[in-house]
Amino acid sequence: MKKMGTLKLTMRLYLAIALLFFLIYVIVTLVGYFLNFGNLTFYALLAVAIVVGQYLLGPKLVEMTMRVRYLSPQEAPNLHAMVEDLAMRAGIPKPKVGISDVNIPNAFAFGRTKADGRVCVTRGLLQILDEGELKAVLGHELSHINHRDMAVVTMISAVPLIFYYIFISTLFSGNRNDNTGLIGLVALVGYMLSQLIVLFVSRVREYYADQGSVELGNPPHELASALYKLTYTSAQADEREVKEVEGVKAFFVNDISSAGNVINDLQQLDSDMNGTISEEELGELRYKQTKIGTGSQIMEFLSTHPNMVKRVKRLSEMG
Repeated sequence: MKKMGTLKLTMRLYLAIALLFFLIYVIVTLVGYFLNFGNLTFYALLAVAIVVGQYLLGPKLVEMTMRVRYLSPQEAPNLHAMVEDLAMRAGIPKPKVGISDVNIPNAFAFGRTKADGRVCVTRGLLQILDEGELKAVLGHELSHINHRDMAVVTMISAVPLIFYYIFISTLFSGNRNDNTGLIGLVALVGYMLSQLIVLFVSRVREYYADQGSVELGNPPHELASALYKLTYTSAQADEREVKEVEGVKAFFVNDISSAGNVINDLQQLDSDMNGTISEEELGELRYKQTKIGTGSQIMEFLSTHPNMVKRVKRLSEMG
C-alpha cells in the first residue's frame, strides 16, 4: 500500500493535469464558438498535433540540447551497476545510460515510456558527488521514469504553446471585430494560467521523485547532501552555459537558474559548514524551524523546482 505522502503527491499531480486540460478544452470551445475566427476542428487538430509532436520529438530535442552520448557498460561499469541495481529495485527495465558534455553538475531522465527510459549525468556531476550521493541522485531520476512523469511534463508543456499560438494568431489576424480581441485576451489568460500549472506539476514531480529515491533504499541525507552541492555549484556556473541548457532545466535535479537566490537560505542546513549534509545534520533539521526569504518564496512560485530548503526539510522527515 502506498504511503499517505505518495498518495497526496499523486493526487496533486493528477488534479493539476486535469485542470490544465480543462483549460485548453475551454479555450478551444470558445474559439470554435466564435466562428468569425477559426473553428473548433482546426484548433482541436492543432492541440493534438502539438502534443503528439512534443511527445515524439521531445527525447531527440533533449539529446541534442544536452549533447548526450550513451555509454556502454565497459566505459562506465560503476555507473551502469548503480543504474541496474536501482532499476531492479524499482521493477522497471534498465534505462539507457548516458553522459552529457556539459560542465554544470546535474542529472536528468527522459523518454516516452518506462521501456524507453534514458538516464544521463553531466560531466560536471561525476566530479563533485561521492558514490552514495550519486546513487541517490540516480534513484531520483529513475523514480521519474518509474512514475512516467517525463512523458507527462513533455506533453503538458505543449499546452501553453497552444494558447500562445492562438494569442499570436489574433494579433496578426485581418479580422478586427470584437470576437477576435476577446479570443486573444482569453488565450493570453489561458497561457499565463497554464504556465503556472505546468510549473506546479513540475515542482510536485520533484518531491515525488525525492521520495522515490528514498523508497529505493537511498538514505535521505545522501540525496540532501547531493542537492546541497548541486545548488552551490549551479550558483557558480558560467551564465552562458546556463543559458544554453535553460530550455530543458525542468528535467534537471534542481533549478539551475534560481540557485543563486537560495544560497543564503541554504547556510542554515550545514551547521559545520563543511559543504555536505551529514545524517546527523539532517536529523537535527527535522526538529528545527527553517527560514525562507521572501524573494526565495516568490522565485519558487515561478520555478520548475521546489525551494531547496523545503526539499531538504522534507527529506529530514523521511529519516
